[in-house]
Amino acid sequence: MTAVGTENKWFRRYPATGVLRKRLVVLPHAGGSATFYHSWGQAFGPNVEVLVVRYPGRQERLVEPCVESMGALADQVAAALLPLASQVPLALFGHSMGASCAYEVALRMENLYGVRLAGLYVSARSAPHRVSPKQTYLGGDEALLDEVRRLGGTDAELLTDPDLSELLMPAIRADFRIVGTYGPRPATPVRCPVTAYAGESDPAVEPADVAAWSEVAPAGFESKVLPGGHFYLLEQHDAVVGDLARRLDPGGSGE
Repeated sequence: MTAVGTENKWFRRYPATGVLRKRLVVLPHAGGSATFYHSWGQAFGPNVEVLVVRYPGRQERLVEPCVESMGALADQVAAALLPLASQVPLALFGHSMGASCAYEVALRMENLYGVRLAGLYVSARSAPHRVSPKQTYLGGDEALLDEVRRLGGTDAELLTDPDLSELLMPAIRADFRIVGTYGPRPATPVRCPVTAYAGESDPAVEPADVAAWSEVAPAGFESKVLPGGHFYLLEQHDAVVGDLARRLDPGGSGE
């Protein structure tokens, strides 16, 4: 099913086809876009609506200026989510940079807006107090492109096209500035359960740094390590989606 609902510029929406019981908000990685998660749209059963965050400066929001700090990005995503937070339970999933942003959004939803989230799912990212900012963003476009290629993912393939690369580079520059200027920060706990996912051969994240998410998860913590690298969730698509589906809608596909 095609994504519908353009009333909120921040989200690409995949509505529940049955009785809406939960929303999953997906925050993409550095340089990523909502399209990367299109296959997730209807993957969690009829009772789960998926909202993929559309960062400024790409795709439908190409003409808008990119956000260049984690705090500003999290502020804006949290404010956009607030009108949806009281309707059904809300969970957040973030991959790589998106994991840090999801954590920051969770803190804002809880501490500023009094919203209790159903869950925080973080992927391929060190815990906030274990993050080691990299200054790749200071090395120019070639350094950025080298890092994107090193980490892999479908976005790296797009960059082989000069025209697409020209369109994508402003977002990549902004996102890597966010990554390079964030953390480490205090291990402020969230009030919801946390699940951390990782690729066992990820060149960017140490297993101990992923496990350290337990230190911000007094409400419960689990971790899953799957075969693959930084973008393990491509080759392990069914395993990741299946695990998330069981957590989001334990009752299955009932209407």
